Amino acid sequence: MGSKRAWITAALLATAAIAAPVLSQSAPESLLPPGFGDPVPPPSPTPSAQPSAPPRARGPQDLLPPSAGPTPVAPPPVTLTEAEGEGSDDELGNVADAQVVVPEVYDLPPVLRRSTAAVGVISPAEGGFGRDAFTGSDGRMLVTLLDRLDAPLPSRWTSIVLRRALLGESTTPAGVDGADWVAARAWLLLRMGEADAARMLVQSVDTDRFTPRLYSVAMQSSLAIGDPAGMCRIAEPGERYSSKPAWPLARAMCSAMAGESGPAAAIIEAIRRRGRARGVDLTLAEKVVGAGANSRRSTTIEWAGIDRMTTWRYGLASAVAVDIPQNLMATMPLHARAWQVRAPMLAPAARAAPGDLAATLGVLSSAALVDLYGSVGDAMDSSELSGSLPDLLRLAYSDDTAGRVSALRSIWDGSTDPNTRFARHILTARAAARIPVDAAYAGEAADLIGSMLTAGLDVQAARWGATVDAMSAADADAAWAMLAVGTPRPTVRVDAARVNAFAGRAEGSPRAQLLFAGLAALGRLPQGDIDRLSRDLGVPLNATDRWTRAIVDAANAGRGGTVAVLAAVGMQTGRWERVPAQHLYHIVAALRRVGREPEARMIAAEAMMRT
Repeated sequence: MGSKRAWITAALLATAAIAAPVLSQSAPESLLPPGFGDPVPPPSPTPSAQPSAPPRARGPQDLLPPSAGPTPVAPPPVTLTEAEGEGSDDELGNVADAQVVVPEVYDLPPVLRRSTAAVGVISPAEGGFGRDAFTGSDGRMLVTLLDRLDAPLPSRWTSIVLRRALLGESTTPAGVDGADWVAARAWLLLRMGEADAARMLVQSVDTDRFTPRLYSVAMQSSLAIGDPAGMCRIAEPGERYSSKPAWPLARAMCSAMAGESGPAAAIIEAIRRRGRARGVDLTLAEKVVGAGANSRRSTTIEWAGIDRMTTWRYGLASAVAVDIPQNLMATMPLHARAWQVRAPMLAPAARAAPGDLAATLGVLSSAALVDLYGSVGDAMDSSELSGSLPDLLRLAYSDDTAGRVSALRSIWDGSTDPNTRFARHILTARAAARIPVDAAYAGEAADLIGSMLTAGLDVQAARWGATVDAMSAADADAAWAMLAVGTPRPTVRVDAARVNAFAGRAEGSPRAQLLFAGLAALGRLPQGDIDRLSRDLGVPLNATDRWTRAIVDAANAGRGGTVAVLAAVGMQTGRWERVPAQHLYHIVAALRRVGREPEARMIAAEAMMRT
């Protein structure tokens, strides 16, 4: 089986010779908290009592806090069900009642301590937005937006942009504690399905600078990747900030992993005796303790009577390879199912469906998804491999051109679910880029172009421009629309007449409005045509509200990180079809203004592919 995976790996390496991708990976009102965009007030002391996190928003209009004053930083919920607003006060690890005590003694010399004045893990060369990404914005308002964003977003590429902004090394904005700012960023990354990214960001802060909120997010990020050992550096100090039983249980597990089974057993028994934890929450911790060195504990996990999955249960079960019943897995929110793709104890085949989901959410790249399916193929018996998805993927790289196109078609048509089909296009992006431009394959042009653009292969997609222009307008619509907004320079004819004809054939669909918004934002139509089409298509580009003013002001000031956050605010819906065209216009225009045109084009192209 290794040779089959080698086929795929070799094909990916060969793809690099084609060309390097240009990328690494009525309007709602009152979208913003009161005061957003006002002059930044001087920092105020962090309040000693911190209320619980506000409920998750269901739409852009719900992002307003109930009062006009700034919203204090609140610790996020630790369990998955609490993240959905259904948790109770007795959940493990909730630090809403945290009491600040004397911080732990820190053993690093001052010269090695890291400041929270600027925190991040990627540079501009790696996709970050730079140190001034949020400079000049009110940190308290930004935290409010991050806390209330309903994630995951409907757009893969908007999520990628937001991840790059949140992960980038940037100066902490005024009005918020540096550690709390990291916690807000990491908490949103977790809700986007970005478990590894959240963990990296949390680890960029020294534990002596942690706040109660960051302790909570740090625990959740370790559980999200199924790594209880990640809690060991925070278990003891975290217990000082909260009376919840998750912290002593974490200390017990860490003691066991360090070979100290006696203290671990004592902590477990004390918690059991006092009734501080019970049922599967306690037995899962015992299971981790039993897996530690020098431990002779043997624990059986019983899921009977459990009706919901939490972060605690998911993280510990994943760590010790305990099978989670499918009915419980189904209770996990969408973003948490994406965490499974990196669960080390799961077989590749069990990670395939989470991998598809993670790719559509922007968590996994095309290359990573190919590697995952290569692992699935490696683990399959030879009698099962023929005709399977890994086998078709191998053919998409290794057969003659006609055979490769046929394999790609079989992969794309292998599912009728729109999201799964989109994942198949992400999977085949680089294979599609290796298909030579040929009028014989004009019928596959839309799928080939769409597949390439999911991975940012815009230069390769642009080569199909002449072929698409030579097709009949009706047959070319899907491919033409993606090329019109997705390529570095227009390679197809773009004018008002063509847009109007497209709109006539797309009646009842939002595609024409979204296409027009993308073209207008990219400056690919004359201003006179923009004014006429705005009226004809009913897209009020000149209408203003607090959100439009905020994103325009942030773009004019060069605050790229704030633009990325506001772009996500403008997509507070679960489906692309419900994104207002005027929102897409301002998102694309603002990203272009702050130097992120490649990502802006991919967002516009994604709108064409997914509506």
